[in-house]
Amino acid sequence: MPPLPSVSGERVVRALEKAGFAVARISGSHHIMRHPDGRGTTVPVHPGRDIAKGTLRGILADTRMTIEELRQLL
Repeated sequence: MPPLPSVSGERVVRALEKAGFAVARISGSHHIMRHPDGRGTTVPVHPGRDIAKGTLRGILADTRMTIEELRQLL
């Protein structure tokens, strides 16, 4: 398994938008993303901070994406 990239929440939001997700709502610093097929996830967006590795793995699991698919969208 390739290593996870260190990315900010804003970059993950943009990558998911390229994959067809849209920001359904924002609750504080968390962007709730939904896909038309029903998949959804929450992305924490904190300026100047990268997403924790475990959180990023959870986002990938929620969206049913692989690390390689995420890398291509970044």
